[in-house]
Amino acid sequence: MPRRDDIHTILILGSGPIVIGQGCEFDYSGTQACKALRDDGYRIVLVNSNPATIMTDPAFSDRTYIEPITMEAVERVLALEIERGTPVDAVLPTLGGQTALNCACELDEAGIFEKYGVEMIGATREIIDRAEDRLKFRKVVESCGYKLPHSEVVTTLDEGFAFLEQIGLPAIIRPAFTLGGSGGGIAYNRDEFEDQLRRGIAASRIGQVQIDQSVLGWKEYELEVVRDRNDNCIIICGIENIDAMGVHTGDSVTVAPIQTLSDREYQRLRDASFDILRAVGVDTGGSNVQFAINPETAEMVVVEMNPRVSRSSALASKATGFPIAHIAAKLAVGYTLDELRNDITETTSACFEPSIDYVVVKMPRWTFEKFPEADETLTTQMKSVGEAMSIGRNFREAFQKAIRSMEVKRFGYGLDGQDRWLAARNGDADVEWPVDEETITRKLAVPCQGRLYYVRYAIKLGWSLERIFELTGIDPWYLNQFEQLVQFEDRLLACGSLESIDAGLMLEAKQNGYSDPQLAKVFLGGISTETILKVRAYRRQLGVEPVFKLVDTCAAEFEAMTPYYYSTYEQPFEVNGVLMTDDEIRVSDTKKIVILGGGPNRIGQGIEFDYCCCQAAFACEDMGFESVMINSNPETVSTDYDTSDLLFFEPLTLEDVLNIVERLNGGGADQAKRTGGVAGCIVQFGGQTPLNLAHGLVAAGVPLIGTGLQSIDEAEDRESFKAILDRLGLQQPPNGIAYSLEQAQGIATDIGYPVLVRPSYVLGGRGMEICFDEEALDRYMRTAVDVSELADAPVLIDRFLSHATEVDVDVVADYAPHKSTRSSQINHAADPPQAIIAGIMEHIEQAGVHSGDSSCILPPDTLSPSIRRRITEQAKALAEALQVRGLMNMQLAVRDDEIFVIEVNPRASRTVPFVAKSTGVPWSRIAAKVMMGASLASLEDETHREETGFYAVKEPVFPFDKFPGVDVVLGPEMRSTGEAMGFDRSLSVALAKAKMSAWLPLPTEGEVFLSVRDADKQGVVDVARSLGSMGFTVHCTQGTCDLLAAHSVEATPIRKISEGARPNILDRLANGEIDLIINTPTRTGSQTDEGRIRAMAIRSGVPMITTLTGAMAAVRAISALRAGTWKVQALQDAYGVTSTREQSSGEVIEQ
Repeated sequence: MPRRDDIHTILILGSGPIVIGQGCEFDYSGTQACKALRDDGYRIVLVNSNPATIMTDPAFSDRTYIEPITMEAVERVLALEIERGTPVDAVLPTLGGQTALNCACELDEAGIFEKYGVEMIGATREIIDRAEDRLKFRKVVESCGYKLPHSEVVTTLDEGFAFLEQIGLPAIIRPAFTLGGSGGGIAYNRDEFEDQLRRGIAASRIGQVQIDQSVLGWKEYELEVVRDRNDNCIIICGIENIDAMGVHTGDSVTVAPIQTLSDREYQRLRDASFDILRAVGVDTGGSNVQFAINPETAEMVVVEMNPRVSRSSALASKATGFPIAHIAAKLAVGYTLDELRNDITETTSACFEPSIDYVVVKMPRWTFEKFPEADETLTTQMKSVGEAMSIGRNFREAFQKAIRSMEVKRFGYGLDGQDRWLAARNGDADVEWPVDEETITRKLAVPCQGRLYYVRYAIKLGWSLERIFELTGIDPWYLNQFEQLVQFEDRLLACGSLESIDAGLMLEAKQNGYSDPQLAKVFLGGISTETILKVRAYRRQLGVEPVFKLVDTCAAEFEAMTPYYYSTYEQPFEVNGVLMTDDEIRVSDTKKIVILGGGPNRIGQGIEFDYCCCQAAFACEDMGFESVMINSNPETVSTDYDTSDLLFFEPLTLEDVLNIVERLNGGGADQAKRTGGVAGCIVQFGGQTPLNLAHGLVAAGVPLIGTGLQSIDEAEDRESFKAILDRLGLQQPPNGIAYSLEQAQGIATDIGYPVLVRPSYVLGGRGMEICFDEEALDRYMRTAVDVSELADAPVLIDRFLSHATEVDVDVVADYAPHKSTRSSQINHAADPPQAIIAGIMEHIEQAGVHSGDSSCILPPDTLSPSIRRRITEQAKALAEALQVRGLMNMQLAVRDDEIFVIEVNPRASRTVPFVAKSTGVPWSRIAAKVMMGASLASLEDETHREETGFYAVKEPVFPFDKFPGVDVVLGPEMRSTGEAMGFDRSLSVALAKAKMSAWLPLPTEGEVFLSVRDADKQGVVDVARSLGSMGFTVHCTQGTCDLLAAHSVEATPIRKISEGARPNILDRLANGEIDLIINTPTRTGSQTDEGRIRAMAIRSGVPMITTLTGAMAAVRAISALRAGTWKVQALQDAYGVTSTREQSSGEVIEQ
């Protein structure tokens, strides 16, 4: 069937802010769809509230609405498009995760699509219901002759307990229409069952939960499937979980292709997937079908199906090279698979099922360190925040590459600085070895993030694989692979010294995935740039170097056109007396710039940095360089096959990056005759990960593009930075740097409590804390910091500035970088250097809340013109002093008309995409061009922008609902997973939109509970008065009631929990009688009364504000919502530009 010509404008719904269970894989899918459909001539209207993603860059759609993904907002978009004479003809809801799917269903149910003449493509409402509605899906599966686990669909507690009597415990709770297993879990007792059932019913869009009889311990598989209108069905990829059933697939280490099924067993899953796909009715796109198989009887049951592009679709696309979302978008507009070309080979049809001759391992990335009170047990509700993918010629190689992609100071399965067994072997008396049997048993039996390392310890202690299998349910094939790695360690260690390893054993080590840092730890006593480079030099002396293979979708059956590579090691073969290897890399003569990505998403380093890396790749094309992307994250646009000229899916370690750079360069710095095709590396765009490699790259002779290493170090080194500030006459909070516990105590006493303490060289506020007295400081130094490492990574101590306003400033500058690390192949323009302020952002939360967790406003709301002018002057002075060429971020605190510099980072910050969307200027792309030699003067047309008259508000999104019982108080350590943006001419409306986009819509009427600390008592009076004047009933404890009464503000008293009187605030929350909570904490901890209130608010889905400044902003937003209707705006309207395809009213304006 040919392309549909009856539709012209397509609405694509995004997935909104990054949350656990719905990450940037859907931005990747949506971006692919936008590109594919625009290339086909369709006009694209995008609704997505996430400013951090490249998807919401105005270049990717004709109309970009950064608006809430809600029924109300989308209807306004549809109405506005009709008003403009460009009505939306169809909506594609299958590429934005569960958020887009649920929103589309609500719009359809409300008759809005029918009202505006919008057709659902990709999947109709009926298809979505048959897959997502648990009861309907059961009928579909049974009609095909397959089984689900014995289960019942319920909508009430009574129905749930009635079914529980039949199946017993444990039981699996699976809410309908949710993402990442939200609201679900495993119940082992009746109390857990009731609690999870309540949460599941509340989480489901239709109040429906499926209760499954336990299939814990069964093996789990999933297949990515695509079907077209002509009933062409293909399997893109089969994926296998290493963990048995009971662990969400997003939290399990997964492997592709499936390793432990015979062909006959695999074909059974394949046939079942096609049967279910046909019965559900999906015929224009991709789907995901999950199965469980009893390892003892081979009984197969269907677990669930997603009638949309899923989380695993991005993994399957990157694993095979087959662009699922791209193809799904094309199928949705009428094409069939046989009409579409495989973009990787450019010769085969998309009907060809991908075939791969390597192994892919996906490993989740957790951040439990941000939530120390959280239960780390892995269940059916997803808890990881990101993932990395690795490719090798065998499982062992891919598995160890995946571990070193995690960036958790692990360089392989063992033999590194975290290996207890190795430490004990080396005589470290402080290490507990052997690990006691009770601990190992618990770690193996209870799924958790470190379980596979305890499998290794168990093997080291002589446990049988049968015993380990009984405890873990991990397939014996994988246990045997782990055992092979343990056995190989013995051969390696038997060498005694690095020089005793011969070429054969070194090659075998590499083929098993062992890294240079592991060998450095074993034979040279430690892991450092020096020891890694020593191992590297010896390995190359032996002639053991990697080869690069293509990810080609067809196991080398056809030639691949797309340069998408992974590294591996293979035995050389002889041709005419010359040793050769089968290296598939193609290297052109064009100068190359290597862009280092950010690795797996985690709190503090997310999709914002991937946005910057994508812009750097686009800038390379503008400047005439080939872009080389190195990254290990399968969820992102930077690792799409057509974002860069060359893509290497590799761990971001010194060893792996140097392997690529030297291969492209024709050798290392020690080889005078190398081709030198690499101009240098960009380390400033991918967050802390590539910055941590900068010293090693420079030591190996690799030049840096943009700001030099000396500047990066000067900004990070407290003493050097203080000298710069003193020279410029700028203020800092009183501070010091501690290399010991005693020094920390002395500095804190000198500068005065409270103090803000943090380790150096971290991102996302990792380990940052406010200490109010010496006892708190001592506790921090003994528990949060490795005191033994203070000599190399000291602790920074600042006087904490209470009641200050925090400010973020993003700057682009084009000063000449230091010669010691700059590239001789980059010709910098001769124009006079300068610095430009990209944006000044005012934080809503006061100082003390991490900038990533604070809402912020651009342009600033309360900063006076004189303060803004002084901030501009200081930022420009610092950019010049640090010789910044590229991006710089500056964090300040403003108090009593004084400006204090908190820190400066001469690199991309997480605010860059937000500033770009707020101002209409692609600052990271401009910065990348400057880094590659352009001057800001030459880019004046791109940097110039008029004031838009719009306000933008960034609102953080938190994962507290995934960690019941964790106290939700905000502080200096970042805990948010993503962000949303509100955009409007009215600041109050922008604030309200930001809350809506973060899934915390503010009430416009109802009951409010106030509980604030003493320091906020006076400030809360105006908040309570405003709420009361708008008709809200204000509840608070007696002391606050008396204060409000003294100011003529009416409030209703409510007894404290500790007083024992009922009903208390917990009862009111549980009964749905409270609509908003304003609580500024006096005490933290999940067991305190306040902590219990905050936890109950999260569980009850009640919006909660924990700072006074946030409460003041919320009052403004509520007032704006009550005042009347709000409008939506496309970014293109705000910037005064329109796509060249826009021809409404006869106007055509160049984009």
